[in-house]
Amino acid sequence: MPIREEKVAVVNEIRTKLKESLSTVVTDYRGLTVAEATELRKQLREAGVDFKVYKNTLARRATAEVGMTELDPYLIGPTAIAFSHQDVVAPAKILTEFAKKHEALQIKAGVIEGKVVTPEDLKVIADLPPREGLLSMLLSVMQAPLRNLALAIKAVADQKESQQA
Repeated sequence: MPIREEKVAVVNEIRTKLKESLSTVVTDYRGLTVAEATELRKQLREAGVDFKVYKNTLARRATAEVGMTELDPYLIGPTAIAFSHQDVVAPAKILTEFAKKHEALQIKAGVIEGKVVTPEDLKVIADLPPREGLLSMLLSVMQAPLRNLALAIKAVADQKESQQA
């Protein structure tokens, strides 16, 4: 009986994390040394990402409960799941960079705001500039029309001033 209760608790934990996380990344960690796994966990923890190994059968039960059964084909073999509740891009960015240096880490799939995405999609997301950089680009795009309008008004004013002189 206590074993069943433990399994139910794990399924509830996974279900809650799947519901509440902004992004989730499913990985195959087979082949990583203990030192590499520790380094990866440290990087993810510093970014506020929860990274844990779960049994696939329990993870599949949780995906069924939250309606994310599209993730089930990726829940095969040694599986570790990264959950981020703060930053959508952080797990994809950290895991993609780590996988470039350590070929043993394989990214299987992900969930971004409730939608299952492929490893290729996660790589695209990981290549995005940081949030601050994107906001800066957006601000400069929004300022361009105003700047052009101000320059046009100044040019008209200068032209009228030169005509009056």
